[in-house]
Amino acid sequence: MESRNLPLMIFLNLIVFLVGFGSNSASAHLSVIANAIGEQPLSQIAIEKVILALRDSASIKAHPLVLGLKGEDTEWVNIDLEYPEPSENDWVGVFSPAKFNSSNCYPVNDPKEQTPYICSAPIKYKYANFSNNGYINTGKASLKFQLINQRADFSFALFTGGLSNPKLVAVSNYIAFANPKAPLYPRLAQGKSWDEMTVTWTSGYNIDKAIPFVEWGLRGDIQRRSPAGTLTFHRNSMCGSPARTVGWRDPGFIHTSFLKDLWPNSMYTYKIGHQLANGSYIWSKMYSFKSSPYPGQDSLQRVIIFGDMGKAERDGSNEYSDYQPGSLNTTDQLIKDLRNIDIVFHIGDITYSNGYISQWDQFTSQVEPIASTVPYMIASGNHERDWPGTGSFYDTKDSGGECGVPAETMFYVPAENRAKFWYSTDYGMFHFCIADTEHDWREGSEQYRFIEHCLASADRQKQPWLIFAAHRVLGYSSDKWYGEEGSFEEPMGRESLQRLWQKYKVDIAFYGHVHNYERTCPIYQNQCVNSESSHYSGTVNGTIHVVVGGAGSHLSKFSQINTTWSLYKDYDFGFVKLTAFNHSSLLFEYKKSSNGKVYDSFTISRDYRDVLACVHDGCEATTLAS
Repeated sequence: MESRNLPLMIFLNLIVFLVGFGSNSASAHLSVIANAIGEQPLSQIAIEKVILALRDSASIKAHPLVLGLKGEDTEWVNIDLEYPEPSENDWVGVFSPAKFNSSNCYPVNDPKEQTPYICSAPIKYKYANFSNNGYINTGKASLKFQLINQRADFSFALFTGGLSNPKLVAVSNYIAFANPKAPLYPRLAQGKSWDEMTVTWTSGYNIDKAIPFVEWGLRGDIQRRSPAGTLTFHRNSMCGSPARTVGWRDPGFIHTSFLKDLWPNSMYTYKIGHQLANGSYIWSKMYSFKSSPYPGQDSLQRVIIFGDMGKAERDGSNEYSDYQPGSLNTTDQLIKDLRNIDIVFHIGDITYSNGYISQWDQFTSQVEPIASTVPYMIASGNHERDWPGTGSFYDTKDSGGECGVPAETMFYVPAENRAKFWYSTDYGMFHFCIADTEHDWREGSEQYRFIEHCLASADRQKQPWLIFAAHRVLGYSSDKWYGEEGSFEEPMGRESLQRLWQKYKVDIAFYGHVHNYERTCPIYQNQCVNSESSHYSGTVNGTIHVVVGGAGSHLSKFSQINTTWSLYKDYDFGFVKLTAFNHSSLLFEYKKSSNGKVYDSFTISRDYRDVLACVHDGCEATTLAS
């Protein structure tokens, strides 16, 4: 959301001033900054400008030729290259499908323009001198790429001229996974009822080629089969470029199965399968999950919440704006602590694919150890949804033309309409209301009515812990740009919703979008209503607001203005863990992604009568009648 380039900042500030963004200026300002620094590294490549300059003296070779011979869905590939005129700007792109030429290019609207030779961006890239200090002198280098199974073969291309003026000088042999269509990357999500778990996965099999299903059951018990529905999307489903042009890649087929009538808090095993026309089966490996507790059930329940993690590459490719360390550290800390996690909420800005569709596969592979084991619930962010003229509340191009389609298809959420990404879900003693900040939330809107209904429907005797979450900061943030706006929030955010938070006594409201960590006091109408900072007990007279958008994307600076309601700030990568021990005791922990240690925490202790108590703008009506 911000750049270290001061001249660029000055220029962008001038543009913002001249254009005049009105009431949405802070958000528009943030979006302009984000686009200017190029949050998707593949967008730095001017692939449509490639000049064909193949050289007999240049070569690039890839091995092994066949990947996944033992069923692996991830493998390391070795690349050996030679080029007699090396430069520090030479780079290697990974293309999938392996064959690229103008025959499958999108139409060029301007007849004066020449159809590009390559019109699909690579799925990843590295500079030739990456870990090869002698390349400039010898013209020889060896690189290692980590590839995942993405339903097609791969080739590697050597370019000179840098990313902005690429010249293609050599193309490698093709390599492929043994079964490129295999069912992969399962992601769990809560269904629309507490005793339902959904399993979504990706494969290369449409329903006319194979029947998708899940085989599952209680651990050690008889297994049953549940059918799966199949979805996909096409280039013409995208709303603009690059998703509709250089960023397009076939997403394969996305299958979702609904596992119903689950016993509460029980261990289940499952594997995903496809029955081919000849009667044979294609199977995934075996996975397991623990089913949700009954709403109100008194048991240990642990929740992870973060936003803006994005996708990273373990082989060092595609590095831009320091994304890799935070995203991978967050992922690895969650994997390390997975035995002590029950459900995860990733509240927007999921992959930062920004119109480069191949990156959704990369992300589902990255989180597969987590999402295949515990429900991975997502919210919609600006980088999933926003595109001009498509109904998004913000008229920006932050989604890169995706306009919500990949997010709505690749991940299941228990929304009534997945194009409207708001929903409620229960997990034992927790009741969650997940808002969609990329659609209108203001009073009188359809979403406002949903939010009030969601908050009002919580039975606080059974589910004492009421959580609100959204991508953009509808509450409080000391972010630099919000500070310059003077509101310290998303414009029109808390003005519309604070009455609901207070009336229904929301415990904690979580946000992403701003890439740092911050916690407020319990607050209502800009005033702290409790002087404590580490332990809260008694009446619920205000909501604690938490920004937890530092899971991976480049960090956001804080305002220099001292906000009296801010109790803790951290300019670092991290995530939050909530632990409900019972109906009266909740532990909040903020952990750094670098080491998993707790850097901020508080506890809440209270009884049911404390939730019922009358507070300012949060009293039930009474009568003098006896």
